[in-house]
Amino acid sequence: MNPPVVLTIAGTDSSGGAGVGADLATFAALGVHGTCVVAAVTAQDTTGVRAVHPIPYDVVVAQLDAVLDDLDPVAVKTGMLATPEVVRLVAERCADRVLVVDPVLVATSGAVLASAAVVAAYREHLLPVATVATPNAEEFAALGRPGGANVLVTRGGDIATTNDHGTGCTHSAALAAYLAHGVDLATAAPLADAFVARQLHLGSDWTLGRGRGPVAHLLAHPHAPTQGEIA
Repeated sequence: MNPPVVLTIAGTDSSGGAGVGADLATFAALGVHGTCVVAAVTAQDTTGVRAVHPIPYDVVVAQLDAVLDDLDPVAVKTGMLATPEVVRLVAERCADRVLVVDPVLVATSGAVLASAAVVAAYREHLLPVATVATPNAEEFAALGRPGGANVLVTRGGDIATTNDHGTGCTHSAALAAYLAHGVDLATAAPLADAFVARQLHLGSDWTLGRGRGPVAHLLAHPHAPTQGEIA
């Protein structure tokens, strides 16, 4: 039986903790086939965001056409969309699918990642058609504290760790994966919470980077290659 197909429309993260990389790893861990549209390329590490390069609009459209026309994803998950034009594009093209909107407006480091025009586009176009939105507390405030049963305000896990870079991306990707499997939102939300808690616990004692390290995207018991396999 084919796995459900899920699409992430998001930015890259050169540190590997968040963005498209985190989404695809989470999709794989939860048994769905991940596809992607890159909306922005970022230069970032565990201490902060150094640069953001929005992908040209026509290239974003071409990527989206390629996935929607051929693989027909059950669910779409959004991350950093970078421009108001891309926010509106997603609202227009993806409203007929399960749509999980993670409004990436502020990085874990505190860096502001969205302009006022992008925030307005979320409020006016994307949030009204979302199956569920998953802002953190700062993003919820920036969006004007939108109401409705389809808004889940996320928070960090209860695990004592500074390795939490990418928590929001991982949570929303997990939520999209569970919804793609046909689980209802009331059941999918705590499952996504539990998945994130497990991953935070798994990487809680890592020392990767000089700042807030990445959420673990390994499976609980990864198979490390033996010397014989490497040879």
